[in-house]
Parts: sequence; structure tokens; C-alpha cells
Amino acid sequence: MSHAEESARKSGVSPAPPELRTSAIRPATPDDAALLHRVAAETFPLACPPHTTADAIADFIARNLSERAFAGYLADRDRALFLAEVGGEAAGYTMVVFGEPDDPDVAATVTVRPTAELSKCYVRPGFHGEGVAPALVIATVAAARARGAVSLWLGVNQENGRANRFYEKQGFALVGTKHFLVGTRFEDDFVRERMI
Repeated sequence: MSHAEESARKSGVSPAPPELRTSAIRPATPDDAALLHRVAAETFPLACPPHTTADAIADFIARNLSERAFAGYLADRDRALFLAEVGGEAAGYTMVVFGEPDDPDVAATVTVRPTAELSKCYVRPGFHGEGVAPALVIATVAAARARGAVSLWLGVNQENGRANRFYEKQGFALVGTKHFLVGTRFEDDFVRERMI
């Protein structure tokens, strides 16, 4: 049994489909900054509520998901990024941030320490429903556990029903709320936590 399968078994989460168990998930490297930017620019708008303007989305991508931003994330020892590849094509990515939450709303609602944040989990539309996201979560959980975390938390827009259903299936329980700035508007996010 592989490490990912063992991790899935212990956590009660279904393992990724067999076709994704063969080195389709890998740690991202500094050479992946441009690729991560392209995947992020394609996938971030999918997570935004319908009222989010194109200008606000473009501004968020320019500030937080640019190639330069990803180069910084990849160089940060308190972050780990994972790429999913299917048939040699980038299918999605995750980013985990190690350490205590900076947001006071999150710090008050996430109760199990030490913790880490599943900061980003995105899959390109052509790969939805193929097991990419669960496989990425398994890799992220393993990375957080290896760094000593015993819980993993995330923020997800309250209007994103698909993502909320997915995270619920992955064992992330609703524990609170927080705000997330996109453009000039604060969005309402659920805070979800999972023991790992």
C-alpha cells in the first residue's frame, strides 16, 4: 500500500482513482511558477461568486496569482505547492501554508493545534470529476502531517456549493466564518477544519 493510500485509509477518505496513483501528483518546483500562474488564472474565477466583477478577478490574479507571486510562494519554506498532472498536462494544484493563522477570525475558530492552511486547491475544468482534487488533498494532508500539523483548515466562499460539498466529503467540518477580499469587496467565507 502506498503512502497516499495509507494516509487515505487512516483519514477515512476514499483514495484517488487508480490512474492518479501513479506519480500524477508532484511537489512543484521553482521552474513551475509560470505554469502555476496559468493554471491559477484559469481556475480562480471558477471559485468566485457570480457578482464578482471581471476587474476584481483580474486584480486579484495580478496581485496574488502572478508568476512573480508563485515564484515567491515556491521560495517560501513555510509553504508547499503540489501539481497534479494527467497525461503530462497540468490538471490542478494546491498550496499549503504551515504555521498559525494570521486572520483573527480563523485563529478563534480553528481549535486544534498545530495547524496548517490549505490555502489553494484548484482543478482545471476539463479534469473535474476525475479524482484530481482528492488526490491533491491527500498529498497536501501528508505534507502538513510531515511538518507536524495535526489539523488542516481552509476558507471557502459561502456561495460555492460545489466546493463546500467537496470539502465536506474530504472531512473538512464547518467551524466558523471569515472575510476574503477580492477587489474592493469582502466576500463571506466558511472556515473548515479537518483533523489529520
